[in-house]
Formats: sequence, C-alpha cells, structure tokens
Amino acid sequence: MKIQDKFDLGGRTALVTGGGGLLGSEFCRTLAEAGARVAIAEIAAEAGRRVSADLQKDGYAAEAFECDITAPASVGELLKNVLAAFGRLDILVNCAALDPKFDSQAMKKGITPGGFEDYPLEQWNAALNVNLTGMFLVTQASVKPMLEQGRGGSIINICSTYGLNGPDQRIYVKDGQRVAFKPVYYSVTKAGVLGFTRYLAAYYAGTAIRVNALTPGGVFNDHDEYFVRNYSARTILGRMARADEMSGALLFLASDASSYMTGGNLVVDGGWTAW
Repeated sequence: MKIQDKFDLGGRTALVTGGGGLLGSEFCRTLAEAGARVAIAEIAAEAGRRVSADLQKDGYAAEAFECDITAPASVGELLKNVLAAFGRLDILVNCAALDPKFDSQAMKKGITPGGFEDYPLEQWNAALNVNLTGMFLVTQASVKPMLEQGRGGSIINICSTYGLNGPDQRIYVKDGQRVAFKPVYYSVTKAGVLGFTRYLAAYYAGTAIRVNALTPGGVFNDHDEYFVRNYSARTILGRMARADEMSGALLFLASDASSYMTGGNLVVDGGWTAW
C-alpha cells in the first residue's frame, strides 16, 4: 500500500463531538477532505449546521446533529440518526469539552475563572459531567456499531497538555496583576481522558478497535496580547498553534497510517511539555 493510501478514509464514517468548535470544525474538514462522511454532533445546533453547510458547499458528505452528550437519551438518538444517515460508524473523535477561555471576548464578558479555594462545586460537577461522563456515554454508544460491523474502528479522545502537566498559572498574569486561574477541573478531567483512553485500548485488545489520545497545546483564537506573549514564552517553538496544525495528527490517528498504535497519546504542543 502506498503511503498516501494509508491516509485515505474513503467509505468510512466519522463522528465528531463538539464539531462546531474551533478544533472540532477543523477536524470535521480534515476528515471530509480525506474521504470520510462526517457526522457533526453539537449542543450548539447552529454552529454544527454552519460546519455541515460549509462542507456540503464544497461537495463533501456531512450532516449536523444536535446532541447533549451528558444525556443518555440524546446520545442514543444521535447514534440512531448517524447510522440512519450513513449506515455505519468507523471513527469517533471525542472533542466536546468545557474549556475556560481566555480570548478577548471572554475577558470582555468577565469570564475570569477563579482560584481553587473557593471554586464552585456546581462548576466542578458540570465539567466532570461534560468532559468525562459525556465522553463515556458517546463512546459506549459508538463502540456497539463498530463491534457489529466487524471492521473495528478508531477512537480519538482529545486531551490537553494540562492533563500531562499542572497549569503554569503565571501565564494568566497581566502587567503584574492576576487576571485569572486555569481552574482545577480542566487538569483533572483531561488527565481522566488519558486514563479512559488507556482503559479502552486495553479493554478492546483482540478486536479491531483502536483507542488513542491527541493532546494539543494552546491554539490561538483571538487571545489578548499579554496571554499570547506569556504562553509563547513557555513553548520551544515560541508561539501558539494555529487551529489547522492539529489536523495532520488527527488524520494520522483516524487512518490506517496509525494501524499499529493504540493506547497512545500523540502530543502536538510546540514543545511545551519537553522542558
């Protein structure tokens, strides 16, 4: 098989949760361009429809489905609709997550996550529900058709460098003043994503289901200048990532190019975790 053929996703169906977001929408386009039919799951229905419409306009097979991944009935309906639309499921990208933002719009709205000592229990519980329980529910529903098809599949769980290392809270300081903290739930849930990934990879030993994690570093999204400067200084490459710089790694994990890889974690962080 030629190397380019290993990346070909023709005839396969991919489901991307959080497919209307910054990385999720990039992942949807990458999978579509590689030949997959793409199911876009979004709680923000309009965002999902925009991604689907953009892909359809360019001649790709894509459909958007509204879904609350924390609700078992909604997840069940999602899988029923995906299978009705495309007939099979081969790739799952668990991208949906609560992630505190530090871009300029968040700051204008006063979204400045607080410190650990007084962190609200309801926000902790909400994050666990989305970032871990939601991933559990979607994956549990998705592996069933993969097993029934007999061809297995590839599951990719989106992690974070903050699931590997503790957050450097110094990067949330502007002109000597504390602006925000990266909250506790993010590191804890993203570390849990790695545990979930390794559990599933081991559990499905002997099947054709492969499970891996993709760990992005910080992706630029109209962040405040102070944040870009502080973050960039912590990376070996000296900058934040572009959204499309995770797409090659995503395609590798989704395709036969990574056929001897399961239980792994592919880190694309500009060198953040290397020093």
